[in-house]
Amino acid sequence: MNHVPRLLASSVVRGSRLGQSHGGLFLVDMVEGTIEQKLDWNRTDIDISGRGGDRGLRGIAFHRDNIIVAANAEILFLDRAFNWTDTYTCRFLRHCHEIAVHGELLFVTSTGFDSILTFDLRSRTFVQGLQLRYEAGTAKALAYDPQAAQGPAPSQALHINSVTATSTGIHVSGLRMQQLLRLRGEEVVAVASLPTGTHNAQLLAGGLIYNDTAADRVCFHSGGRIVTMSVPGYPHEQILNSERVDAGVARPGFARGLCEVAPGMIAVGSSPSTLSIHDLRSGTRVLSRNLSMDVRNAIHGLAVWPYEE
Repeated sequence: MNHVPRLLASSVVRGSRLGQSHGGLFLVDMVEGTIEQKLDWNRTDIDISGRGGDRGLRGIAFHRDNIIVAANAEILFLDRAFNWTDTYTCRFLRHCHEIAVHGELLFVTSTGFDSILTFDLRSRTFVQGLQLRYEAGTAKALAYDPQAAQGPAPSQALHINSVTATSTGIHVSGLRMQQLLRLRGEEVVAVASLPTGTHNAQLLAGGLIYNDTAADRVCFHSGGRIVTMSVPGYPHEQILNSERVDAGVARPGFARGLCEVAPGMIAVGSSPSTLSIHDLRSGTRVLSRNLSMDVRNAIHGLAVWPYEE
């Protein structure tokens, strides 16, 4: 296991109050077991209604020497030392989940508008919005200008939560979408079927992988074979604050956050905040590190740290 890279994870503390920490960034050495909190997200100028609301930090991406992190309605730029350098937003960015970089473009899930926003990393501006919808069972994309005063109405019918970007296209999925979609401009093609209640669905290692959050597991489909791997569970007495928080706000086992760490190996996040390494070939969990036993504290974004010296 000495080949596993360090991971950068973001967290959301569901149900936290103003003045308390409601998330952060953690640099984790999975082999050595060291956990460094690099940023404590405890702003008080946020809306804490609902389960997550404005709380915590979300998707993670990298571009050159920039660490890019999504908050609820803004994109944060940090340097390699985790100094916060810039912030960007637009009126159509709300309840962001995952983000992805390809070339000089950043793709952002705007869950509150059922949209994918494109952010130009050279001009540092939002340059395109695509709102997804289904018409007569077929996925469509409505293009709009994210800088304009007028645009689509807020919507969470699909609860878009995942985006990945490669030369083959932009792949998108959501909690209430039963398909992984590929976007090329305004062209939308369904490339795989999904159950409801997923996060982080993407094409990987010649197959389809996703967090089956509703079933507390990660699933890998390849060549007609389906591998299911449960996230770690803990005895009830070891979990903190479970008696203070309704299960609709936070529950153990919530699987979210996923990235490839080596060929045939992935990292997965779950609650209470835990990172696990899974071997796709054997379908086994080979290593786990717990960051917090507070049931409210959940992993959100997860990425391989690219700046190893």
